[in-house]
Amino acid sequence: MVKQRKGLVQGMAAAAALLLAGHEAAAADLITAPQAPVAEAPAALSPWQFRLRALGVITNDKGSVDQIPGSDLSYSDTVIPELDITYYFTDNFAAELILGTTKANIDGGGAIGGLGKLGDVWVLPPTLTLQYHFTNFGAFKPYVGAGVNYTIFYNQDATGALSDIDVENTFGTALQVGFDYMIDEHWGLNFDVKKIFLKPDFNATLADGTAISGEAKLDPWLIGAGVTYRF
Repeated sequence: MVKQRKGLVQGMAAAAALLLAGHEAAAADLITAPQAPVAEAPAALSPWQFRLRALGVITNDKGSVDQIPGSDLSYSDTVIPELDITYYFTDNFAAELILGTTKANIDGGGAIGGLGKLGDVWVLPPTLTLQYHFTNFGAFKPYVGAGVNYTIFYNQDATGALSDIDVENTFGTALQVGFDYMIDEHWGLNFDVKKIFLKPDFNATLADGTAISGEAKLDPWLIGAGVTYRF
């Protein structure tokens, strides 16, 4: 009986020793096993984006002087640098503000074609649009937009047949379509087309002192290409 008890105690001690050794080995494996690297989540992009474009301003050559039937007006086209600031509310919705300024010549046409150049003005047409960006085309990111324009006319000079000219600041509406092609996370190329519906009134004075007035139907196309940077 004593021998049996002694053998039972020795067996239990051996089993306990094996169990303890197994736990120690498992613990050692947990300590020494290489840990898989934890992938870091990509940093979220800033909602701010800037574009720098070369912008062609192509006007609609229409307009008239109320007091001269058959009169017409035309305006010079220009190419200017333009800065675009965009803020993304979501991946799809954004607001864009464009800033640029240009000088335009005003020429007579139709019944007043012989008067030649009538004046020149500087034009500052800040335009704010609300955009929808499509996000399911990879690096190609097209968008459409619509908004409002407020055009400021400054440094106005009358020439030739006019002694004075005043083109009035005015509101207009804008439609837009364009795309960014992103080269990497931050840099891309941009192409953009806007149509501005803009018909400012003007007042002028002929060299003989006669007051005239009318409407300049500018309605310009703004066609731009440049680079995009997303912060």
